[in-house]
Amino acid sequence: MKWEHRSTSKTTCFTEKQQWPFKCIPQTTTLFVTKSLAQCSSNLLKTTLSLINEGQVVINGAAKEIGMAAVMAVTKARGMEVAGAVDSHLVCGMEEALEIPIISDLTMVLGSISQSKATSVVVDFTEPSTVYDNIKQATAFGMNSVVYVPRIKPETIAALSAFCDKASMGCLVAPTLSIGSILLQQAAISAAFHYNHVEIVESKDNAGAFPSQESAQIADNLSNLGQLYNRDDLETDVPARGQRLGEDGVRVHSLVLPGLVSSTTVHFSGPGEVYSIKHDITDVQCLMPGLILAVRQVVRLKNLVYGLEKFL
Repeated sequence: MKWEHRSTSKTTCFTEKQQWPFKCIPQTTTLFVTKSLAQCSSNLLKTTLSLINEGQVVINGAAKEIGMAAVMAVTKARGMEVAGAVDSHLVCGMEEALEIPIISDLTMVLGSISQSKATSVVVDFTEPSTVYDNIKQATAFGMNSVVYVPRIKPETIAALSAFCDKASMGCLVAPTLSIGSILLQQAAISAAFHYNHVEIVESKDNAGAFPSQESAQIADNLSNLGQLYNRDDLETDVPARGQRLGEDGVRVHSLVLPGLVSSTTVHFSGPGEVYSIKHDITDVQCLMPGLILAVRQVVRLKNLVYGLEKFL
């Protein structure tokens, strides 16, 4: 194949939706292909065209706030399209808001798109009691999965991991999709080696399940470092001292007040200083960059991976 380069005053750039292998041809540059390009094999042409096909994404739990945000985010993402929206709890008028029909039958949706040769991913926002069966169905149809379902039991994750290994299909189970939350966890791990006292304080505007999954994950991370925290009152059971998670002395305090943003703060202290790391979530939109990253990465997997931080 012969390529010729000529200067020009125009900018030639392919749109994001085309997903052309060249993201953008620099200004004042154009590529001209000689007749020898016509001699390229049909396989090369098919490979190039396959790059233009959009990945299909199924949102399971589309009627939830995060599900609706996910539909919008995937619609706007380069190289993705919403192939189906599923929810067993339909809300009146939801289809009009999303501009896509919501179907309650996951099997029917998966079957209808399984004939397509495009890469397909199922995003699961459902419930701990249904996630295992949902992922089994997705895997049976040859689709990878992204799971963001709080309070999944460890035995469920273990069963999913064994199933994905056997089927050689990718599944990403994400305790959080927030990039900021992951960065906070990583900063807390780094700080834990330098301080002997640590407390986690979380706040929300509604009385959900406490401690939250984010705080539990931070406490678990810190407890796996071989450190022992808060030795002065390690064994105290006074409720005001908060809930101790694990055996290493990490305590969590939960605050619930209407109007509060969802917030997590990790306080470390040493002689003469206090070091605090804080992360606030003001809108579900903060989870969308992590979701798009998860969808892009899960198609490369052949097993179950726990935690979005593996891809940061």
